[in-house]
Amino acid sequence: MSSSGISGSIITGSQANSTSGGLGAGINISALVSAAMANQTAELAVMQGQQTQLTNEQTALSSFNTDVQTLQNAVYALTDPVGQMTAVSATSSDSSILTATALSGTASATHTINVSNLATTSSAYSTAVASSSTTIATGTLTIQVGSGTATNIAIDNTNNTLDGLAQTINSTANIGVTASVITDANGARLAIVSSTSGQTGSLTITPSSGLPTFTTTAGQNASLTVDGIPISSASNVVTGALSGVTLNLAGANPSTSVTLSTGPDVTQQEAALNSFVSAYNTVITDLNTQFTVDPTSNQAGPLASDGTLMLAQGQILSAAAFSTSGNGNVRSLADLGVSMNNDGTLTVNSATLASTLQSNPSAVQSFFQSGATGSFGSNLSGILSGIADPISGSLAQDMKGLQQSQSSLTQQISDFQDQLNTMQQQLTQQYVQVDTTLQQLPLLLQQVSQQLQSLG
Repeated sequence: MSSSGISGSIITGSQANSTSGGLGAGINISALVSAAMANQTAELAVMQGQQTQLTNEQTALSSFNTDVQTLQNAVYALTDPVGQMTAVSATSSDSSILTATALSGTASATHTINVSNLATTSSAYSTAVASSSTTIATGTLTIQVGSGTATNIAIDNTNNTLDGLAQTINSTANIGVTASVITDANGARLAIVSSTSGQTGSLTITPSSGLPTFTTTAGQNASLTVDGIPISSASNVVTGALSGVTLNLAGANPSTSVTLSTGPDVTQQEAALNSFVSAYNTVITDLNTQFTVDPTSNQAGPLASDGTLMLAQGQILSAAAFSTSGNGNVRSLADLGVSMNNDGTLTVNSATLASTLQSNPSAVQSFFQSGATGSFGSNLSGILSGIADPISGSLAQDMKGLQQSQSSLTQQISDFQDQLNTMQQQLTQQYVQVDTTLQQLPLLLQQVSQQLQSLG
């Protein structure tokens, strides 16, 4: 504000106050200081607006970076050589007899399996005594599992009951058994069960003279045939009989043949592709939001002029249009039933996807995983890495630049606010002096009048 403008405000303020309190009633110091600093205050508001814009840009960029990282994870699920795209399902024709699981990459095949008997666990029980707390003789109980080392359990006056003996057995390390007391109408008996199923876990229980004797049931191996080949297994979880397949035996029925089929796990593959499409669409929607003008506010997103996002948009859209050759009938996303919409997002035709996964699983896997750079997956992974790498990615560099600008602007605002505070203090002091002078004018006028009268 000019000096003549400020002087006018002072006179106006003085005249306005004179209507209520007369000349010397004072001026509105606060209003005058605010008027004098109006230009500087407006400049500060512009800087604060820029600061808000930078904050909005940082928030939007951070959110976009998170969504790109989610897309990276979804693409990794497509390119992982032992992931969902190579998952194999194992289907049993009779789950009451057996179920199975298969490792990724296991060859597609059909097998015929007959289960004659399940693996059992060896157990032993003692002769009955009156109760679990009935005193029994002292001595030694020897326990041996299979061909392992025998363990001697000492029985003295501190543990010479079935309860005490069971506790001693369970607290002795590396025996390979579990002991418990079972009570019925005949009394209490000590039960010992091997921790190892099959013949290798059979128990040998030897009590010293005077102790209860034991009845022992030997462990039995599971017996089955796989494609006519006899298999014996100490466990009902059979590994190694079929490469990459684990059989879980649930029941025995020698007269029933179970058909086990292994093949691509279409359910997991569909889930991986749908997760990818969902993550991809989120990223494209983020980009579209930034570059679309809101008809209400007539404003685009805070990153509308960000060159990094413009470049990323072009790269990601181009990657989705990737096409290869020499890969059967799966050369692009469209061959999988994944089409691109006008806004760049993707739509999945579930029927086409399921049919392609079933009919040509090797071509699907090759489309996503073949070669170092010759597949859809490796191409998109490379592009996303260049965008979202936390150190060298374009988004990380963009975020770093925004942070530096924000830091610099924050310091400028702080320095400018300090200057305004100093200016405000100085102006306030000056107007206080003016106000004091104006309030003294009536007394000065009175003194001059008295002096003039005395001269007259």
